[in-house]
Amino acid sequence: MVRLPYVTALTTLFSYGLLFAFGQLRDFFRRILDAGKSSNLKGYAPICLGLEDFYTRRLYLRIQDCFGRPIASAPDAWFDVVERYSNDSNKTLHRTTKTSKCLNLGSYNYLGFAAADEYCTPRVIESLKKYSASTCSVRVDGGNTKLHVELEELVARFVGKPAAILFGMGYVTNSAIIPALVGKGGLIISDSLNHNSIVNGARGSGATVRVFQHNNPAHLEEVLREQIAGGQPRTHRPWKKIIVIVEGIYSMEGELCKLPEVIAVCKKYKAYTYLDEAHSIGAVGKTGRGVCELLGVDPADVDIMMGTFTKSFGSCGGYIAASKEIIDHLKHICPAHIYATSMSPPAVQQVISAIKVILGEDGSNRGAKKLAQIRENSNFFRSELQKMGFEVLGDNDSPVMPIMLYNPAKIPAFSRECLRQHVAVVPVGFPATPLLLGRIRICISASHSREDLIKGLEVISNVGDLVGIKYLPVEQEETTSVEKPKKL
Repeated sequence: MVRLPYVTALTTLFSYGLLFAFGQLRDFFRRILDAGKSSNLKGYAPICLGLEDFYTRRLYLRIQDCFGRPIASAPDAWFDVVERYSNDSNKTLHRTTKTSKCLNLGSYNYLGFAAADEYCTPRVIESLKKYSASTCSVRVDGGNTKLHVELEELVARFVGKPAAILFGMGYVTNSAIIPALVGKGGLIISDSLNHNSIVNGARGSGATVRVFQHNNPAHLEEVLREQIAGGQPRTHRPWKKIIVIVEGIYSMEGELCKLPEVIAVCKKYKAYTYLDEAHSIGAVGKTGRGVCELLGVDPADVDIMMGTFTKSFGSCGGYIAASKEIIDHLKHICPAHIYATSMSPPAVQQVISAIKVILGEDGSNRGAKKLAQIRENSNFFRSELQKMGFEVLGDNDSPVMPIMLYNPAKIPAFSRECLRQHVAVVPVGFPATPLLLGRIRICISASHSREDLIKGLEVISNVGDLVGIKYLPVEQEETTSVEKPKKL
């Protein structure tokens, strides 16, 4: 939970108010200057209109150089960032032929599989030669290779569920699956900080959606009790089904879900549990099996387990793991399975190889070393940031650690200065976060060495002093004096 200081809140609101006022003033004079000019819409209504368009033109474009930076190498611990320039006050950006080698603290390459790997890469290249880059078909037609079947079986075994189904995109895994699981007459109870893919999936389902306070099982129980007592709107009939949706690690907060407490509440009120493990599967737990393993939860107690292959496995796509009955149901009715092209075979092979490394089935202990490294790196980096006085969100063992910036002027200032010192970070602001809660999201990888992390900490500390975002007291190191023995 972010507790925004009053002074910081007032200065942040003032900054946004100033930007909004000057933006409206510029729009007012622009309308006067363009009054005599003919419109090129020719009777059509403008597509881009309203506050979203105003926000894009007057706020986002000012700092768009901090987003969407092109890279020219694999997203390893260090990568090459393409330099860009603008001749029109950031309205348009032009790429140059120059690149800057930067420490990568932005990619969620948690286990380091996104770069070349001695076990994965040769097998991916071989699958590309054998199957080509695409199946050019959907799974139910000609796009179902033996690699897809093998990965589904491997994922089910890895997460501890009877069956699994694959999808070509992680976002679609949520947005297309949720409407296939619940519809009109059903109830979805969603954490207030769930990912946008969950929000859109819930909205598109036709079910009634209710929200509970972030990571608050007590409030979840209040909402469940109230909704069960009231029933469906107007008719007050019992709900056809109730699904509670939470995330394993919340992507913008770095916090672990209070999964044992959530499951206890769901069991008490006979609600299904849907767990999104996009950022936790492969990244946490002794053997990389996610928050269930980390928090001591039996996977059988989670009804639907969702995850993506884009974070810990260095690939693309997503999966749903559940009972065989649920998976068979999804294979028959889910549009993302029936109508969408199947995952690229080399991408499937990448995931298969990565999971085998994690499980030690490659004949080495590299997977165990990667898991130990990501835990050690994450906890070291988080503790050092906190000692420096940064306000860092999230829990131990989480490789996601947001640093709070708040003020809109500090977001581009921090990002640009870090890039100038060859550290690439990801700034996050509205609408991905609430308006007043802008932040930098750091993602740690097992591929980072201790020297890499120290370099990143030095730069972030220097830039933090320059920008003024060390909102908490600096932790003083305890020094102990040892008396020299007296000579007799």
